[in-house]
Amino acid sequence: MTELFVYWNVSPVITHIGNIEVRWYGVLFAFAFVISYLMLKKLFAKDKVEQSYLDKLALYVFVAVLIGARLGHCLFYEFGYYSHHIVEMLLPIKITPDGLKFIGYQGLASHGGAIGILIALYIYSRNTKIPFMWVVDRLVIAICFAGASIRLGNLFNSEIYGVATQLPWGFVFLRDGQTQACHPTQLYEALSYIIIGCILFFIMNKKTKSVNQGMIFGLFLFGVFTMRFLIEFVKNSQESWENGMLINMGQILSLPFIIAGIVLIIIASKRNIGRLLDLSIIKKTDK
Repeated sequence: MTELFVYWNVSPVITHIGNIEVRWYGVLFAFAFVISYLMLKKLFAKDKVEQSYLDKLALYVFVAVLIGARLGHCLFYEFGYYSHHIVEMLLPIKITPDGLKFIGYQGLASHGGAIGILIALYIYSRNTKIPFMWVVDRLVIAICFAGASIRLGNLFNSEIYGVATQLPWGFVFLRDGQTQACHPTQLYEALSYIIIGCILFFIMNKKTKSVNQGMIFGLFLFGVFTMRFLIEFVKNSQESWENGMLINMGQILSLPFIIAGIVLIIIASKRNIGRLLDLSIIKKTDK
């Protein structure tokens, strides 16, 4: 049986450019934004919304993801440390006895990124007059594929994997010192996000007129965070203080999103949530 296991020993570094490491995680993180942009470009063009609005949205989301995901990790998972090292929360540095040391961002939380995006979208909607729910219904489709890309980055980093398993598709993460196969929960999440994204894209692309506003967002919240909640059962705790908890921090943080998704689905099944897109407010794309 063990010969069927995947012995994962792939280097997280693709190449070096001088003293700079080009890592798989960084490349896949960047790819997540590229694929999101291209998908949104198609969806915005379908409703004749100018690309300039998409460019502004991309900036809002990029900043929101970095700040939200970083703060989410610091506040939800390592508050004890970062409450005494405020500067290190947002700056990719570490304060040492020898001075400041550049270490990059070590720790990003998807739940924090989700909260950051929602706040940024509210501000974006207020500034552009584009209905909040119209934007969210489309953005979450791209987020599914972006999330899958980032989880693949975690795979290349040999991090955020699951508990030991005897299943034939288990991964032995050699670079992290593992000698037994573990659940490749990065792949579980990536695959689930891709499937959910494809379903939502099909609904949005083929059934737009018959789907009330807010339904896509509700399905996204329920689907993505339900899968996250379930996968956490076979995932190792990210922090030692989570050991022994009935449900871990990732599951606790997922519950409000799942409940919100159910509420949105129920409401959207009866009526549109929020204003519909008014093309008289924004400019149209010339065809």
